[in-house]
Amino acid sequence: MPLLKQLFKPTNRDLLKRIGFTLVALAIFIIGTTIQVPGTESITKNLGFLELVNTMGGGALQNFSIFALGVMPYITATIVMQLLGELIPYFQELNKQGHVGRQKINTYSRYMGILFALLQGYAFSFMFLGRSASATEYIYISVVLTAGTAFLLWLGDQITRKGIGNGLSLIIMAGIIATLPQMFIDAFQGLVVFDGTTQEITLGVVKFILFAIIYFAIIVGVIFVQMAERKVPIQYANKSTTYGQSASYVPIKVNTAGVVPVIFASSLMAIPGIIAGLINNESFSLFVQNYLTYTTPVGFIIYVIFIFLFGFVYTYMVFKPEDFAKNLQESGGYIPGIRPGNETKTYLSKVLTRITCLGSVFLAIIVALPIIFSRLTSLPTSVSIGGTGLLIVVGVALETYKQIEGSLLSRNYKKGYSRR
Repeated sequence: MPLLKQLFKPTNRDLLKRIGFTLVALAIFIIGTTIQVPGTESITKNLGFLELVNTMGGGALQNFSIFALGVMPYITATIVMQLLGELIPYFQELNKQGHVGRQKINTYSRYMGILFALLQGYAFSFMFLGRSASATEYIYISVVLTAGTAFLLWLGDQITRKGIGNGLSLIIMAGIIATLPQMFIDAFQGLVVFDGTTQEITLGVVKFILFAIIYFAIIVGVIFVQMAERKVPIQYANKSTTYGQSASYVPIKVNTAGVVPVIFASSLMAIPGIIAGLINNESFSLFVQNYLTYTTPVGFIIYVIFIFLFGFVYTYMVFKPEDFAKNLQESGGYIPGIRPGNETKTYLSKVLTRITCLGSVFLAIIVALPIIFSRLTSLPTSVSIGGTGLLIVVGVALETYKQIEGSLLSRNYKKGYSRR
């Protein structure tokens, strides 16, 4: 039976309520992106390296709304905490403490995220208001933007607890989806010449249809890669695989790192621009503008290299071949044809390197597409093909769908089991 039919069964009303709560919470977020910080105006100049922040926030930064920072400070803090977990012994111990340790790390991430929001709020207020504002105005705007981020963190928690899916991920996805209608309107207006001849109008419509086909073809490709995985077979010494019985395996996703390398690379690329806005040095600002923004050839190459390298770094942080080989050996498992211990670690590292190479190249291509597209066409910067936003939307949508499907399957299983 299709998922939609199962969802609207009378027995699944509580699940529908959770979905309804999620939609209402996301609507509150969308409304908040239109509320400007009192005493400020919308940003009319090109955002440049902050375009990713604006996209993930549903255009909130362009409106300079109370949600202008979105949840990016918390995401940055989470990535920093993961890096610290690999370097500092205290955080390494917390990682080994299971649920309790993860809760402590999450608490530290929240505090660090609020601190980052305060610093970014001050930097943004300084960049966009200039030096004419008073210190009180800078502090006021910083506090308002920080409060907006804190509210979104709370709203995300409410969605996770009372709704469906991961709250923060859904907030980011909702912000990106909210910008899509305007993007297609801008694309249509940019491609179709209304005051031209009939032939020119027809050609413009054909171009727009081609643009839409390419856009959705890229979505299909992203879905394919996001779901692609390498299945490494696992056999256990105390179990035997008989005919018709499915063997155990460990799935290694092609894109294990998700969009984290892109976010981290974008954050690093944004640092020089923020510093340039704060110190207001003409020569340094010119250097950043010419070499350290991803719209320039040098900055574009640096950006792509960062994404490729961080893809490897984060993947090895998530999937640790040495720890996996050790745990597999302790549980009596092995990979057929591979000796337990060091050989298993070497084999997994080799497989992971090859898979990650494909995943990192895929990430770099998807992120490079909108940059190249904007250079080759005369369309507005709001119109793009591919990009980080598309990756996020597809990834979150797939995970949310799997969660709803899993919830319905477990309910049907319990129902069938109770009848026996």
